Amino acid sequence: MRRGFLALTFLAAAVLAAPAQAETRAQARQAQLDHLFKALRAAPDEDTAGMIEGRIRKLWAEQASPAAALLMARGNRDLHNDAAGEAIDDFSAVLDLEPDYSQAYANRAVARAAAGDFAGAVGDIQAALTRDPRNFAALQALSRIAEEQGNWQGALDAWQKVLDIDPRMPGGADRLQMLIRKVEGEST
Repeated sequence: MRRGFLALTFLAAAVLAAPAQAETRAQARQAQLDHLFKALRAAPDEDTAGMIEGRIRKLWAEQASPAAALLMARGNRDLHNDAAGEAIDDFSAVLDLEPDYSQAYANRAVARAAAGDFAGAVGDIQAALTRDPRNFAALQALSRIAEEQGNWQGALDAWQKVLDIDPRMPGGADRLQMLIRKVEGEST
């Protein structure tokens, strides 16, 4: 009887500790992201910025549950294979599981834009940025969507926000100059 009580006590402690451990991991991940975003702003060159971006993207991916990560990978594969409709379904399924996952909104925005649903794409970008204002991937997508629509000022405005977060983004300065020329009416 005593063994059963001890086992039950241990099980109850483990069940109660699991959410606390998950919260601690989430807090540690957030602290790591905060540190990386500071490092990103201070990166001395594009190569360093690219490495830091990669680490940030990895931490964003680690926020997803295993099921959501699998669906994200499938959606990215579908998008790469020009299957935007399937990618939208996959990213929507991720959001059914994890409605606050910013990167799923950003990825679905890219898929929606590829399918020609620019209004839906912009809505997803707004949802992504509401959940994570530093999501430079969502801002990149917004700039590309504005460019596809010939909205050069909108593309420039979004790109400047990208560079506020990531001043040394690989290729960022070149894109900025191209967008400035387009806004000023010069051919690129």
